[in-house]
Amino acid sequence: MTTPPALLIAGQGTRDDTGSEAFRAFVRQLGARRPELPVAGGFAEPSRPPLGDAVAELVERGVRHFTAVPLVLVPAGTAQGGIRAALAREKERHPGISYSYGPPLGPHPALLDVLERRLDEALGGAGARRPGDRADVTVLLVGPGSTDPDANAEVHRAARLLWEGRGYAGVETAFASLAAPDVPNGLDRCVRLGARRIVVLPYFLFTGVQPDRVRQQTEGWAEAHPEIEVCSAGVIGPEPELLDLVWERYEEAVAGRHAAGHVHREADSHAH
Repeated sequence: MTTPPALLIAGQGTRDDTGSEAFRAFVRQLGARRPELPVAGGFAEPSRPPLGDAVAELVERGVRHFTAVPLVLVPAGTAQGGIRAALAREKERHPGISYSYGPPLGPHPALLDVLERRLDEALGGAGARRPGDRADVTVLLVGPGSTDPDANAEVHRAARLLWEGRGYAGVETAFASLAAPDVPNGLDRCVRLGARRIVVLPYFLFTGVQPDRVRQQTEGWAEAHPEIEVCSAGVIGPEPELLDLVWERYEEAVAGRHAAGHVHREADSHAH
């Protein structure tokens, strides 16, 4: 019987200690799901733990082949490039190891369900003036932003999928950095389109510098526009759906592996 490969969770990195700890806790939760399988996780960018330490940990445990699942929501942009480059360096550093590469996480129906839940929580929370009906709610989905237009297009795609069949007045997009519109301009656009009730929804897995910036910009805009009801939703977080999805991506990569070091690209149909 062939031994299944280990699981390496590859994150982009964050300068926020709370976000880093959320990532580490998530990796521990994943390992608890399959205790018989080596699981490690690290960041491509300078954050703790670095991806190199995670690979070294697996190698010390005797692992020679692993499947890397990128903990990112879009299949393009600097996050994916940085993770792939970091993995290539580790392959040179540890001769004899090989890896397959799983598809990114979103937009997946399970994550869209979590986003919908975050919207419901925001509409029923202290930041909402009234419960009301979804038909008068405009959602501003805020992605990280990238210089890669394909990465930004994926946020627009997620917004469209979130809007389909859920009864919101509309789902618009904005970005935390590097792309337009930013959050204030995105809120301005919502108002120009007739919105009077807006929920700003961060398209991020965990808390961090960028989600905090999104919330601060939302609060600043809301103070300047008291006639518009605006509230902020939470990030996706370590929900059971996210844990399930990472293992699903792992299984997809294992099933689709053709050769050592193969980069498995997700077919578009998987993301629907």
